[in-house]
Amino acid sequence: MTAIAGDAGEEGSGSLLLDAPLTARQAIAIAMCVLLNALDGFDVLSMSFAGPGIAAEWGLDNAVLGWVLSMELIGMAAGSILLGQVADRIGRRPMVLVCLAIMAIGMAATTQAGTVTALALTRLATGFGIGGMLSTSNALVSEYANRRARGTAVALMAAGFPLGGIIGGTIIMPMLAGGGWRMIFLFGASVTALSLPLVLALLPESPDFLLAARAPDALARVNRALARLGHAALDCLPAARAKASRVAIARLFEGKMAFVTLALTAAYFLHILAVYFLLKWLPKIVVDMGYPATTGSAALIAVNIGGLIGGLVFSLILLRAQPRLLLIVFLLGSGCGYVVFGLQSGSLDLMRYASVAASFWANGAMVGIYALAAISFPPEIRSGGVGFVIGVGRFGAALGPVIGGALFAMGVSLVLVAALMGLASISAAAIVAALPSTRSCTHKSPAMRGEV
Repeated sequence: MTAIAGDAGEEGSGSLLLDAPLTARQAIAIAMCVLLNALDGFDVLSMSFAGPGIAAEWGLDNAVLGWVLSMELIGMAAGSILLGQVADRIGRRPMVLVCLAIMAIGMAATTQAGTVTALALTRLATGFGIGGMLSTSNALVSEYANRRARGTAVALMAAGFPLGGIIGGTIIMPMLAGGGWRMIFLFGASVTALSLPLVLALLPESPDFLLAARAPDALARVNRALARLGHAALDCLPAARAKASRVAIARLFEGKMAFVTLALTAAYFLHILAVYFLLKWLPKIVVDMGYPATTGSAALIAVNIGGLIGGLVFSLILLRAQPRLLLIVFLLGSGCGYVVFGLQSGSLDLMRYASVAASFWANGAMVGIYALAAISFPPEIRSGGVGFVIGVGRFGAALGPVIGGALFAMGVSLVLVAALMGLASISAAAIVAALPSTRSCTHKSPAMRGEV
């Protein structure tokens, strides 16, 4: 029988498979999670690709467009918090299926929207499903991987999000050339719906979730999941671990931990505000310079390539660097990158290069915030701490496009707006610098989540 054992000293997920060999079926399940994250990445950016066409067809001003661009991000924040909690009760696999259904319906409904209100509601619903998918798929990829593969798995998961924007954006370019922004969402709905049978075929329930749930038929259900992942059955279930206290969230605000929690949340909020300003507004900025929508989409694809490389580079350097100091460097690089981006508003080529450079630093910093959060909380409240930082901080993503739209509608120049966004990332760097040093931490491979 394959050696599968829980690790009493390992908090979090994946304990049944932690020290077992990685099978081909596990690798396939992890790859499927990466593909789901790529699907999320495209769905989030679909509105960015479609924004210029929607604004032109409906005559939307920048202030209104900013709110529309933010609706799915508001839904993501709510979905990641609420549906993530539900997944801990009903299971990872059912929640993935529910989220895919919500996303497919939301994307399809977007093609039928005839008013700004209807469009905003369909994007809010789609974002709700995306948020739940992000939190659930991140948990799954960690629980599928063993100890040796976990770092690689979470790095690939992080790469999936911008990869979806790159591949999806390339595919929809001909649709944009024809002026059919609704086709973008129809394509997204179709691909999302086609993912449902793949999930049913390739993603078993997490054995660790089944172990923690302790249903009356838990042993049989755990063994079925293990078999689908290429492992032999257990003769009996490992001893149950003590469940975390439901009031553990209060510990996030006790003593010195309160500063850590609030500082990390504020840093994430400020930085992701700047990140999503660029991701949501870049195509429209390019179109407003007089270029076609396809040129704006090409610029967004290039930005995602820069972000993909930045996240991977940060992950590699992190193997030998101190997380807090490395994160400060990337946040400062991101802030300077946004300032330079705004200064190049007179030249498309220079602006494109500057946006790619800014995205390199910005997405690397995003990976760094997840890594720093993972080692800043003690094991018994780590999951809740990271969840709070990401869930609350993510509302900054929704605020970025709104602020940008409001400022543009007031006639504020791109130079000043981009400088304000750069200041947000630089402020995040100052907050991180005020955090206690993590040099004493013994975790060499902090977990990272897959999101731009």
